[in-house]
Parts: sequence; C-alpha cells; structure tokens
Amino acid sequence: MISPSSVKWVTTGLTISSIIGLSILPAALAQEVPTFNWETVGQFPCRSISNSLLTADQLTPTANLDWTSCYSGFQCSLLEVPLDYSSDKGNASIAVVRYPATASKSDYLGPILFNPGGPGGSGVTTIVCGAEFAELMGPQFDIVGFDPRGVSFSKPFVSFFNTAAERQIWTPSDLNLRYPSLNATSEVISNQWSQFQLISQLAQERDTEDFFQYITTDNVARDMLRITEAFGFEKLQYWGVSYGSLLGATFATLFPDKVGRIAIDGNSSTFVYRSSSHPLQYVGIMDWEAWYSANLTGSMMDTDKTLQTFFDGCVAAGPDGCAFYAPTASEIASNLDALTESIRAQPFPVLTSLSHGIVDYSFFRNYIFAALYSPYNAFVGLAHGLAQLSAGNATGAYTANQVPEFECDCDAPATAFTQNIYESQIVTSCGDASVANDSITDLREFYANEAKLSSFADIWALWRVHCSGWKVHREGRFLGPVGGNTSFPLLVIGNTADPVTPIAWARKASGLFPGSVLLTQDSPGHTSLVAPSLCTHGALRAYFQNGTLPAAGTVCAVDAELFPGGANATATASAKRALLLTEESKLIDAVRAIGDVVSPIASMGRVNRV
Repeated sequence: MISPSSVKWVTTGLTISSIIGLSILPAALAQEVPTFNWETVGQFPCRSISNSLLTADQLTPTANLDWTSCYSGFQCSLLEVPLDYSSDKGNASIAVVRYPATASKSDYLGPILFNPGGPGGSGVTTIVCGAEFAELMGPQFDIVGFDPRGVSFSKPFVSFFNTAAERQIWTPSDLNLRYPSLNATSEVISNQWSQFQLISQLAQERDTEDFFQYITTDNVARDMLRITEAFGFEKLQYWGVSYGSLLGATFATLFPDKVGRIAIDGNSSTFVYRSSSHPLQYVGIMDWEAWYSANLTGSMMDTDKTLQTFFDGCVAAGPDGCAFYAPTASEIASNLDALTESIRAQPFPVLTSLSHGIVDYSFFRNYIFAALYSPYNAFVGLAHGLAQLSAGNATGAYTANQVPEFECDCDAPATAFTQNIYESQIVTSCGDASVANDSITDLREFYANEAKLSSFADIWALWRVHCSGWKVHREGRFLGPVGGNTSFPLLVIGNTADPVTPIAWARKASGLFPGSVLLTQDSPGHTSLVAPSLCTHGALRAYFQNGTLPAAGTVCAVDAELFPGGANATATASAKRALLLTEESKLIDAVRAIGDVVSPIASMGRVNRV
C-alpha cells in the first residue's frame, strides 16, 4: 500500500551517468527476508490462486517437506538445507511448491523438479502459474517448482538495496535504460563498466552476513538432491530450460549416479576451464565453459538466423498476414535497416495512460531482439509495431514492453520485492565464474569480435560487463568441466534457430554425456517451449514416464505458425487441429500456457506477449 509520504518515481528520464552518480549508502543491518505472499505469486500474470485462509506465519523451515495447502490445489513448504555444504555455517531454506500427482499410489512416479532459467527465475511462480505442467507430464508425477537459494521466497534473500526506491533507480524498467545498445553512443561501454564496478562494491557492502558466496549453481544442485531425498527418492527427475540446462548438467556432473531423468532444454557446448577467460553470459542454454570461466563468445551464432525467419515468414504470410510485408525477404530487411537508422536519428516520445517513455535506438534494438526469444507469440505483434513505427506511430511498440510508472513508499525495504531476478542473476553468475578483471579496452575488443558473429552483438555483449568488478567468490566452488557417465541417459533438446543458444552447442553438449540423445526442434526461438510440438513434447513425456529416448537424429516440427493469419496458414492450422485427438489438443494447449509463463523469465523480462 502507498503511504502518505510516497513519491512517484518516474525512471524514464534517468541516464546512465545519474545512476553511476549514486553514492553508496551505509550498509544495511541483517536484511529482512520475505516470506511467502499467499495472495500473489509474483510479477508474471496468471490465474487467480489466492488462499485467504493461510498466512505466512503458518509456514516454517523444516528438515523435511512439511506440506501446507496453498493457492488453489497446490502445496507449499520451506526445506531447510545447509548454507555451506562443506562446513557448519548455518542454514538456508528453499521455497518449494508442488502440484500433487493425481494418479493412484501404485502408478505414482515421484517428483519432477523444474527450473525456468535466469538464473533468478522463481520456480514457485512458474509452477503455480503453469499448472498445465501436469497435463504435459502426466498425472503420475508431483510437479515441483522451487526458488533456488537467494531467489524470491527462499532464504537468505539476495538484495543489493536498502529501499524499493533505490532498487528501482538501479534497475529501471525501460528497455533503453536497462539494456542500452553498446553502439548507441561511444560512451555506453565505459559507462556500463563503471556502473558495474560500483554495483560490485555496493553488493559487497550490503552482504553484511557474508552469504553471497554460497549462492552458486553447484550449491543449488546440492539443494535439488536434498529436495529429491526429502520426497523419499534417491535419484533426481528434472527438466531445466535456459539457465536451468546448466543447472541440470552441473547436477549430472556432480552426482552422476543420482540421475533418474534429466532433460536439459536449449543446450550448449563446453570445453576445458580456462582461468584466463573473461566475464560471462547468463541466459539461455549456454556454453557451460562460458559460464564457469565467464566467457560469452559464440552464443550469437544463430541470432541472425532467427531474425531471418521473421523476414521469410512475413513474405510467406503475405500482406494480409504480416503488417510489415514486402515482396521479398531482402526488401523487408532493408526496410527494417532504414527504420532503425530513422529512429537513431529521431527517437519517438510516447505517452500512454499507463506510463510514458522514449522509443529510441536502444529501445528499438531490444524490442526486436526480445521478439526473437518467442517468435510464435511475438512476430505478428512485431510486424504491426514496425508498420506503425514506419507510419510515425510508436505507441504499439512502446506498449508491448511498457510497465506502470513506479510508485512506492520510499522507506519500504527492498525485500518487499520478492522477484529479485536482477540481484540473483549477478550473484549467481558472477559467483560461479572465475575471477574476471576486464578493462574497458577488453570489453571494446570483445564487442568488436562478437559483432562479427551477429548484428545483435550490441545488445547481447552487454552481459559480459556485469562481472568485471565482482569480488565475492567461494573457495572450492565448482568450475567445471561439465560432463560424464550418468546412471540414466540425459535428454538434450535444442532449436534450429535459437537466438542465444545455438544448436551447435546442443550437439556438443550431448556428446559430453555418453548415452544422451539430442532431440532437435525445427523452430526459431529460445527453448522448446516457444511453440507446442506433439513430436518434441510427446518425446519429453515418454522420457519421463517410461524412460524412452527418441531415436538419434530425431528432428521435430512444431504445431504452430509464425504468422497464423497468413494466406494459407489459418486453413491449414484449422485442418490440422480437426485431426488431433483430445489428448493431443490438451498437450498443445498446455505447452502454450507454460511457454507464456517461462518466456519472460528466460529472456530476463524482455518478452511480453504482443
């Protein structure tokens, strides 16, 4: 609730220099930790699931999973685990939610844990918002979401900020401020470097209880084993997408004899750890060496290929199906280039009933890049937005990514925000990686090399800077290499045109775990959840239900259209739908619903349904 002394903070006008100019406030005392908010599940919209009969005081951490009914049809628990698995440094508590199996006891197959990516994505939010997981996987399983240590409802809670207002200034919602294009101006790289030198200092000062060093992927993997054992099972059943693939691969490396079923979705390659490597990437199924050695090189091998599917799909859809239509893909590409330069020269001011801001070069580049994560949801809206921009109207493009103007009580603690994906991404990714000391010159060189791979290097290469000043590292943390023989083969899934995790990485990832099988989904977008596929998701279900792996070399088509209103797409889709069995239709609907929940997490909040 807004207090009488609240102030409306409109961050649209903030510049990088004003953010860097913030003085570091005195260190906070022991930070207030959020408890479960039983009235809501976080920042992503989903069905109404409030349970007014339950309060947060009724839930306490225990060494076992003591379930309490929560939301509507779910059960929640806080599982107590060691903060440091190598010494007695106290405990962490992991927020766990499950959608209980509905099959008989004799048919029960145990829990399937799911991680939506990030790092920093809330598994509690994801599962509660995506009960369709049970429709996809089957009634024999408990569908389990958990918030990794440091994230959202788990404790200890990671925050760099003393108040919600301070947090909003550091993490503005506007795409052009939060994700500036590295070639928007000549100062962006140096300003971003300075900002993250400061955020590292701020984080160290706010880590008053010295727990940031324990927020690492290897510890989350150990927590997953504890969750599995608390269910009474010895081996993990797990599906991880985006960063969740790294988490699954790390678990399989650390506990190869504890693999029951592990599906890693949107994969990468890995090499030998190199201590001389530089800062890191932190989304997508990624090059695992890139993560643990902090090197992002190569993640954009298929990014421009993803954009090409927009051009080709628009041509195929025709003028009635694609608002940005031109007779050839090359003409559409040229029109997009011309629009980009026009916006660079003259940005659009936008005022809506919800908020206001500027569609400038950085916003526009992010607007397009975001659509590449989720093409089947975003390409139609992207085409309309581009057509409107070409006609001088930026409202559609801005509205697709706007958020309400920020209002808060300036004295409210930052922990009032349970979705702390910004801080948890930095703490986990930088804490995982080798110590990195990039200079501004190093970053400029890195960007120049990445620009040879993709036209979107100005957006993606930004992430390398985030760990350039990070100093909090735990001795003995896992640094790779990833791979090995496992007690059950892994299922590896990759898309043919993933904008941030190329299919080449998925092929190499499969080779690191002998016996694993790569299933290729023939689609653009990030992870298999971008579009329903009876082939892909039927294989996923079979893998978990009876251990069946798809044949080597399997390539799955998707049951969706990039431009469903195109010349022949509507009739074709209707004809296909008419032939589907009821169970198949339910599976398709379930995957669509899950994808709507997961996409904003995997894209770090860039993706909105348009």
